[in-house]
Amino acid sequence: MQTMDPLAAAPRGALASPAVARNTGPILEVLRAHMPARGRVMEIAAGSGEHAAAFAGALPGLDWTPSDPSAEARASIAAWAAAASLPNLSPPLALDVLDAATWPAGLLQAVVCINMIHISPWAATEGLMALAGSRLAVGGLLVLYGPYREAGVPLAASNAAFDESLKSRDPAWGLRDRVAAAAAEKAEGLALTRRIGMPANNLMLLFRRV
Repeated sequence: MQTMDPLAAAPRGALASPAVARNTGPILEVLRAHMPARGRVMEIAAGSGEHAAAFAGALPGLDWTPSDPSAEARASIAAWAAAASLPNLSPPLALDVLDAATWPAGLLQAVVCINMIHISPWAATEGLMALAGSRLAVGGLLVLYGPYREAGVPLAASNAAFDESLKSRDPAWGLRDRVAAAAAEKAEGLALTRRIGMPANNLMLLFRRV
């Protein structure tokens, strides 16, 4: 079994992101502490696939299935998966949180979503919550990572600039309010259990299916 180094050169046909190289280690530290030892994990909006290869390699007890609605992203995920050659890393699925017909059958022990909800319309967040609420087993874990707005917490200058950039690209995008995200989760039978501060003004939010 080969574990992918997030700093390694991208394999042929794969995309690579400097941000992934920076955040893989801190995210993995949280996953090691809170993910189940075994079970089925669905990664939503897996993007380049670098995270999927790194996390599946570091957490061999988990059956990791990456997904993305983008054909370009899925091709990159497949390239990283081929290079990693991990028995617990499945081929990418063409899952769209806005289309329940594309959601996987059966129960999941965890759902992981990194840097999606601010680069998509609010309906995508609602779809993600509905997917987690309907597919997670009781006690299952939903992991969200990214920047958020929080009442009483000054918005970092870098996050404010990022928010403006996102909204200039699409008015439906932008940093979400953490309380609003938690309320959407609660409506789907999920409870926020941990808020973990991360580097570069990001957060990890952990929810459990109740």
